[in-house]
Amino acid sequence: MINKSDIELYYRDNKYTRYMEQDFNNADTFVEQVKEYVNTRIAQLKLSFAEKTSKVMSVMVAVVVSALVFFLFLVLISIAGAIAIGLWLESFWLGFIVVAGIVLLAGFFLWIFKDRIIRRPIMNSLIKTMFDKEEDEKD
Repeated sequence: MINKSDIELYYRDNKYTRYMEQDFNNADTFVEQVKEYVNTRIAQLKLSFAEKTSKVMSVMVAVVVSALVFFLFLVLISIAGAIAIGLWLESFWLGFIVVAGIVLLAGFFLWIFKDRIIRRPIMNSLIKTMFDKEEDEKD
């Protein structure tokens, strides 16, 4: 025969079992949410890295194309200057030698001040592109 204390014990044990099952279900839900958060964060970091990489590459391509156009301009203006100086000195080869000397001096000064003129601006541009705070705050 079942007495009242057995029913109370069963009810109390069943009640605690239900609470434990709910706690386990809550823990499983929490673990799933943490996994989902981590996966979402990893995907966000991958997208952010891809965006930064594409920005840096686009800046580099733009710099290379601009440098090529500027180089072509310098070559053509040097030839025109050499011909003009050659006509003025009445000797084409002397005009080309004068322009070559000017280009050599310009190259020498560029080599001496390469850190200040070339390296620092490029580094600053890349760093600014990589660590642009305004666009990170939008995300």
